[in-house]
Amino acid sequence: MKLKEIKEKLDLKVFSGESELDKEVIGGYTSDLLSDVMGHANEGQLWITLQTHKNVMGVASLKDLAGIILVKGFTPDADTVALSKSEGIPILGTEMEAFELSGKLYNLLN
Repeated sequence: MKLKEIKEKLDLKVFSGESELDKEVIGGYTSDLLSDVMGHANEGQLWITLQTHKNVMGVASLKDLAGIILVKGFTPDADTVALSKSEGIPILGTEMEAFELSGKLYNLLN
């Protein structure tokens, strides 16, 4: 499923990377530990987290993730948005809790 379809169906806000929403999403990974994501997330997945600092972009780029979704109304730092644009990895957001969003994303993709 395309990231833009997920954005629409889950009513997600786009913080950066609007032009990158044609990416294919193969799954999701929910974690707030950068080392966990580095060790276990797979290329093409959406990362669900509450982390907003620029280090998330380093991990997302390293793992070639389709995008990042921030939960609980969190917003990305300015440095994070700048890196998102240069890396071509969208950052989206929602007011939902990680548990709720993970379930909804799972249902969309399966």
